[in-house]
Amino acid sequence: MAAPFALSLQDLAPIAEGTTTAQAMAETILLAQEADRLGYTRLWYAEHHGMPSIASSVPEILIGSAAAHTKDLRVGAGGVMLLNHAPLRIAEAYRTLEGLFPGRIDLGIGRAPGGDGHAMRALRSGGGEEFSAYLAELMAFDEDGFPRDHPFSRVPVSPGGIRLPPMWLLGSSGASAQAAGQLGMGYAFAAHFSHTPPAPAFEAYRYGFKATEAFPKPKTMLCLSVVCAPSDEEAQYLSHSQAVSWALFTTGEQRKLMSPEEAHARVLTPQQQSVIDHQSTLWIVGSPETVRDTIAEKAESCAADEVMITTTMHSYELRRRSYALISEAFGVAGR
Repeated sequence: MAAPFALSLQDLAPIAEGTTTAQAMAETILLAQEADRLGYTRLWYAEHHGMPSIASSVPEILIGSAAAHTKDLRVGAGGVMLLNHAPLRIAEAYRTLEGLFPGRIDLGIGRAPGGDGHAMRALRSGGGEEFSAYLAELMAFDEDGFPRDHPFSRVPVSPGGIRLPPMWLLGSSGASAQAAGQLGMGYAFAAHFSHTPPAPAFEAYRYGFKATEAFPKPKTMLCLSVVCAPSDEEAQYLSHSQAVSWALFTTGEQRKLMSPEEAHARVLTPQQQSVIDHQSTLWIVGSPETVRDTIAEKAESCAADEVMITTTMHSYELRRRSYALISEAFGVAGR
C-alpha cells in the first residue's frame, strides 16, 4: 500500500534506563541515517527542557549533526519554542544551518515552553501573550522588515545572503491554524498529545491560507504517536514503557525511560492509571497492518498532506525496527 501522504518522523532523543546520555546522542545519528535509508521525508527534533528522559534540549545542534550524517533527508526543528529565545538568535542559528545544508532544513515554531515553570524561569522565557510579537520579530529579521526608525533596523542578521528555511507553525487549535495560513507557513497539528480533532483546524488553515515563496500551496502535517512491532501483542507489551513513563511524568515523577519489564511491574496509583486511560486513546499501537490502517484512517479523515510519527520505546534497536516496519507497510521507497 503506497501512502497518499508523505511520511516523516520526530526524534525526542529519549534516554533509556540502563543507557548513558552519550549513547542517546549516538542513537540520534543512527536513527537519522536509518530514516534517510528508509526513505522518510524529514526528521524533526523537539525542544524540551528539564526532563531526564529526553535529550533534545537544543534542536539546532542535533539538526546539524543529523544533516552532516545523511544525504537526502530533510532535517529540522519540531519545534523551536520561540518564547525561550531572542528571535535574532533563532534567525542566526537557522540561517547558518540553511547555509551549511541548503534546501534540507526546516524551522518549526511552537509557543509552548518545552518544560515546567522552573525551566521557564531558568530560560527567562517570555509570557504566552508575547508569542505573536516574537514571531513577527523573527520574520522581520529575516525579511529586513523593521521600519527605518526601529532600533533593530540597524542590526544586520549574520550570516547574510541567506534566508530562513521553510517555516512551520506547530499547534493544536483553530487559532494557531489560522495564524499559519495567514502567514503562509506550513501547519503541523499535535495529534500525538492533543485530543482536539485536527480536521477543523486544517480546514481553517486552508481557508485563510496566503501563498508564499516557501509554501505556494497549503501544507498540513499530522503528528502521531506510534509503536509498531511484528505483532499486536508485542507492540502492546513494548508500549508500556511510554504509558507508565507518561503517567509518572504527569504526576510529578521524572526519570529516564523505563523498560517494558519494569513498566509492567510498576504499581500505579489510580491517578496515574487514569492518565494512561485518557492519553492512550491517542496512541497507535500494533502490528504493521494495524498501524498502517489506523494511520491511513486518521490522515484521510483530515486530508493530511504528511504524517509525522514519533515513537517512544525503551530499546533503541526496536525503535528503529518500528520505523522500518511502518515504512515497509506503506511501501515507502528506500534510498
